[in-house]
Amino acid sequence: MAFNYFWYKFIPVKVPALLIIFLFVIITGVAPTYAQETKKIDYTSDRTLKDEIKYPGAIILSKVTNQVYFIHEGIEIWCDQAIHYDQDNFFKAYGNVRMQQGDTVTMQSNYAEYNGTTQFAFASGKVKMTRPQTSLETDTLFFDRIKQQAYYRSGGTVRDSASVLTSRVGRYFMEDDKYSFLSKVKVTNPEYVINSEQLDFYSETGHAYLYGPTTIESETSTVYCERGFYDTRNDTGYFVKNSRIDYENRILAGDSLYFNRNNAFASGTNNIKVTDTLNKSLITGHYAEVFRDKDSVFITKRALAATLQDKDSVFIHSDTIMITGKPEDRIIRGYYDVRMFKTDMSGKSDSIYLNQKSGLTKLININKGPVSTIDKRRSPVIWSGNNQMTGDTIHILSDPETEQLDSLKVFNNAFLVQKDSIQGYNQVKGQELTGLFVNNELYQVDIVKNTETIYYTRNEATELVGINKTLSSSIKILFQEQVIQEIYYYKQVDGTLTAPEEFPQNARELSGFNWRGDEQLKSKDDLFAGKPAPKLRQIKGIPLPEEETDFFDESNSAETLLNENSRLKPGDLKDKEKDSTAVPESTIRPELLKEDKEEEGESN
Repeated sequence: MAFNYFWYKFIPVKVPALLIIFLFVIITGVAPTYAQETKKIDYTSDRTLKDEIKYPGAIILSKVTNQVYFIHEGIEIWCDQAIHYDQDNFFKAYGNVRMQQGDTVTMQSNYAEYNGTTQFAFASGKVKMTRPQTSLETDTLFFDRIKQQAYYRSGGTVRDSASVLTSRVGRYFMEDDKYSFLSKVKVTNPEYVINSEQLDFYSETGHAYLYGPTTIESETSTVYCERGFYDTRNDTGYFVKNSRIDYENRILAGDSLYFNRNNAFASGTNNIKVTDTLNKSLITGHYAEVFRDKDSVFITKRALAATLQDKDSVFIHSDTIMITGKPEDRIIRGYYDVRMFKTDMSGKSDSIYLNQKSGLTKLININKGPVSTIDKRRSPVIWSGNNQMTGDTIHILSDPETEQLDSLKVFNNAFLVQKDSIQGYNQVKGQELTGLFVNNELYQVDIVKNTETIYYTRNEATELVGINKTLSSSIKILFQEQVIQEIYYYKQVDGTLTAPEEFPQNARELSGFNWRGDEQLKSKDDLFAGKPAPKLRQIKGIPLPEEETDFFDESNSAETLLNENSRLKPGDLKDKEKDSTAVPESTIRPELLKEDKEEEGESN
């Protein structure tokens, strides 16, 4: 101020003020201050008072018929009463306060302050900020017009056309029409409830971005993720990072999950797990679709189903696995290059059908084309110990109560092969084969219709006595520890025991013989033998939230934002869990208002 005084003293009065400012800038190198450029707050009021004792340098504005009205830089404010510091470009507003910024933002409260120099507003007491798509309710709100941001930290409620959002801390970015909610965030919708640690919400679209541990709960499902996206108006979502969807008896988990509430559909990509909590099964793969209302699951890309039976797991792998039906009558289907493994049994087929209620498993060859080497390798085959059974279709029946193997049936072109302990193969063929199990071990096989056998007969010293080739109507074979012990032939028996050296080598295989021992699954790892690992699809992630500066930072600190007459003190701008909800009452001396009213009555 001393420097300005020097110039006003020695420069002639007639020099234009603009020239004075120009010379000041040239000599000092200092631009005019923000305060010099700030426009003054305009106002109108039915009544104007002064109370120099309590409010030195201020005027008291009060409503009679019309509310007190302020306008400044595109913002309009109405209130019942105000204390206005004209020199400081600052006022406090009391009673039915309403702020209007253009046609996009309206804010109501019981009390407010506005600093025209910094364009900073503060409101408390039943604060409600309204935008075209949403409304925000809180008890204390800070509004920085330069940044075009609003902020609360003591709890707020946002309402839009679809949902109600609450949080302890919230920040609104007007240019992006975005709310950023922190701490105890909750979104309540008639169909679901979202709980999250951090959520960004775009009010124009209804899009919500979820960060940190988050749940979306409804009557029919619960979604969990640690990063995700949800369209609150169209009820669709996309979730990444530790994501899972829990249905009543099924859990879908994976690297990336898509969810559509409208048609009860979900899909997953990469490292998918579908857990059936009721039927004790787990299905894995790298792409899956779940239809809740249809109780169905489709999974592919290294698809694998694991079902617990009698304290042992049955593993089924195929190109595609489908699971359908209610929990009490669930069906598992596998298509193309099916591989099955259990510690005491393994198998292969072109397709598989498993009914968990009845315990029936069907191995089927659906290829009806010409027979070829590839077709033979796709036809159903079962290995039990050293025994191989093949045919057009194989049925395996387990007891649903005990979950133990009960029986096995091979339809059409049934063929049983057991590798001899030293050389050759014991072989039995016929039209149909029935196998019976005890304690999950094969103990009896019956083969009917045009049966043939080639059997290597040995003495107790395991020396080969001869090779028996026999034709009969039916055969019964008894096993002990899954090794052939006895063979019984029935009806129209025609066979001879031939010395090994007299039995031609080219006659030691029955017609249709196809030993596939090299394909036998010896462990769970063989389910994927010879198959390259699938190429996983690159997941499009959800970016982390932008690191915003604190609402109160160096650009709008207490020293720059607050007026000395503000109700707020610098300490009030520091982060804290609770703001004061008390709204100051007008403290204008009643006698001044009384005197003013009497003067008005006399003048009238």
